[in-house]
Amino acid sequence: MTNQSIDQQAIERRREKLTTDSARIIDIADNESHSALRCIHQLSVAGGATEATYLAIERRIVADQDIAGAYHLALLAQGTSDLPIDVRQLIEMVVEKGDNQQRLALLKNLPHPPVDSIKSQILISDDGEAIGQMNAYLQINPEGYGSQHVLSAQPDTVATMSTGFNNADDDSK
Repeated sequence: MTNQSIDQQAIERRREKLTTDSARIIDIADNESHSALRCIHQLSVAGGATEATYLAIERRIVADQDIAGAYHLALLAQGTSDLPIDVRQLIEMVVEKGDNQQRLALLKNLPHPPVDSIKSQILISDDGEAIGQMNAYLQINPEGYGSQHVLSAQPDTVATMSTGFNNADDDSK
């Protein structure tokens, strides 16, 4: 058996497993209310799924108005650019109906969060702690580009050893 045929068999096995896992997740999403988080977890464990699986989870989230599910699927979608779901709809759901911790997490974790919408919802809540956290974050990142941008914009630095410290060996001499 050649390496190419072994590789092809591995691909076929992976495809079969993906199809089986996807069908199971779709069945749960289509038939069990408030199952979005469970489906997202199983999707992560499976290591991926078909487009139909993502669409089924999105339908479940919308049907249940599941803010936690919307939050997690929106964040999951940030790592995959070609998902067939309406991420904007999920983000809007979290911004409008979620709690301030979810809004702050979106602000920090989305590459281009809807800063104005998040800011206005947090200000409307009159939650002093959340407003303080938001203001502190926006002070260091006024454009609101998300933490990934902030981290990638930081230059790598090398810590040098200072000659001002005494070495324990030097004291014993």
